[in-house]
Amino acid sequence: MSYNKAMQYDRFQEEAIGYINQGFSVIVSAPTGAGKTAIAEHVIEDSIKKNEGVIYTAPIKTLSNQKFRDFQAQFGEKIGILTGDVTINQYAPVLIMTTEIFRNKTIEEPDTLKAYSWVIFDEVHYIDNHERGTVWEESLIFLPKHIKTLCLSATIPNIEEFAAWLSALCDTPVKVVKEDKRPVPLHFFFQCQNEIFDNVHKIKFPEYTSLQYHQRGRHFRHRISLKPNRLNALINHIRQAKNLPLIYFVFGRRRAEDLASELITYNFLNDQEKNEILALFDALCKRFELTHERSAAELYPLIQRGIAYHHAGMLPTLKEVIEQLFTSRLLKVIFTTETFALGINMPARSVIFDDLRKFYGDSIRPLKTRDFFQMAGRAGRRGMDKEGFVYLRINPYNISYGEIKRIVYGKPESIYSQLNNSYATILNLYDKYRENIFEVYRLSFHHYQSNQHSQKEAQNLMLAKINLLKELGHISEESLSDKGNFAKSVYGYELILSELYEEGFLEELDETSLGILSCAVIFEPRKNQEILSLSKKAKEIKKKCETAIEQIRHKEMSCRIHPLSKKPYFHLSSSIEAWIEGQSFNKIVSLCDVDEGELVRYFRMSLQILREINSSPASSPFLKERARNVIARIKRDIVDAEKQLRE
Repeated sequence: MSYNKAMQYDRFQEEAIGYINQGFSVIVSAPTGAGKTAIAEHVIEDSIKKNEGVIYTAPIKTLSNQKFRDFQAQFGEKIGILTGDVTINQYAPVLIMTTEIFRNKTIEEPDTLKAYSWVIFDEVHYIDNHERGTVWEESLIFLPKHIKTLCLSATIPNIEEFAAWLSALCDTPVKVVKEDKRPVPLHFFFQCQNEIFDNVHKIKFPEYTSLQYHQRGRHFRHRISLKPNRLNALINHIRQAKNLPLIYFVFGRRRAEDLASELITYNFLNDQEKNEILALFDALCKRFELTHERSAAELYPLIQRGIAYHHAGMLPTLKEVIEQLFTSRLLKVIFTTETFALGINMPARSVIFDDLRKFYGDSIRPLKTRDFFQMAGRAGRRGMDKEGFVYLRINPYNISYGEIKRIVYGKPESIYSQLNNSYATILNLYDKYRENIFEVYRLSFHHYQSNQHSQKEAQNLMLAKINLLKELGHISEESLSDKGNFAKSVYGYELILSELYEEGFLEELDETSLGILSCAVIFEPRKNQEILSLSKKAKEIKKKCETAIEQIRHKEMSCRIHPLSKKPYFHLSSSIEAWIEGQSFNKIVSLCDVDEGELVRYFRMSLQILREINSSPASSPFLKERARNVIARIKRDIVDAEKQLRE
């Protein structure tokens, strides 16, 4: 097979490829849609020719799966994937992984990486992600010295600082390639009070959005009445300007579905397009066994009009159907959540923002400039559009004129370390370095960019965790105990599972009970979400877990450790119990109040916990066999991610 492609590279692509050919590690900072993937493809193609291995990491499993399909179509049997959910062709010269899987290998199994010369970190600015940034940082800290890196990032202003840290870490220069311009420039429009403006200065913000007045000694605040933004007015404008297809970004699953339903009176397709999209939809539904799924049937009236929605609550296979319809260019309007911005080959002529605020961990706040352009960058199809169009729906009550200017015209935010080593990471490091573990911290990006006070805080937190692990019996006489060896394999849920392991409770569980426990430790309920029902078996496990986690969190608070270990939640117990016992998916969905796609995701996360229990050298043969049996019973039908990729 020949991989050569006749391709005209842009300036920044040529610069990056030049450095790569000279043997340098490279960081590329460029806008979404600029063409960073072409640089990754060059590394892959060149490495295959030289019989050298490449690892490609992505921030989310959906993107890993998309990359696997695309690269497999291009490079055939040379591509494999290893994400926890999926293991296909795992000894291939080009292996796609989630960053978590790669991090685990660098710490636990560095010898398995000897055959690889390159690692590609897609979306490396995720090092700034509060929840998962630690994974990227640890992957780079423990990267074997013989592996070169290609880091692909959105535009970030402190890329030089990041590269300087990486150069010091690798003891070799890391070249920086920056591109600020997009190949398809963006033009911004603003809908405010149901009028559409092509310049932020023309927006008709009322001088006051509320009036204050006094009446009989009492103080009142009265809102000025504003004209509401109408969806049909904006859609009509875009349609008349011939700026379809469009991606409409929302920050809520129900909102995506409701807005799509609002357009049910529209028809964006001619008769030929309608016949084509319905034929493709029917074929894909048949291929992914969705023909009799209620959720697929609900989309049918929208699909035939060129409309769809896409969010994490949908079945993974149904999301893939929508993605393939969109890449066929038959879908004209798609309402979707922000994860769609991380997809590949998903550009449109236009993008709409339903709001310029989103939930950031603890509250709803205005968008970061970097997040805004991650999504806005989907506007404008390279080679098809001379310009991309971005439409912002503005409600003066919700966001100020200054915030709009900052989001759209401000400088993207710098990236900062979010290092907070897990107990499993600390145990793995302690196993190698003993009390020299603090020398490892000095290699971190956190240490590189922090002041002495922050460095001291980070070291104190690590010391507190080590002392707690010693107190709980994970570390005994300067080495890991059986309990510690078990805990170092189960990232994220180490303390609760290792307590149950030490007490022999895991050994006592039958297959169904082990499945219930694995699902409980990973589940995160929504605010005020209730447990619908619990079996006697689940109640007993819940009681045992509550006692254990209460003691663990009490000790963590005494040691001033933050954040506290996650509590197990048993909201999905009835569903996973019924699934393990062979019930249909439609049946188990009725036993809980989470969306279909969310349920599949949690079941797949449960499988990862069971795999880690099975792979732990401290697990008994009996426990390993039981974990494997549970895996086999959970991993079927819609939950089997490998089946979806092999289709």
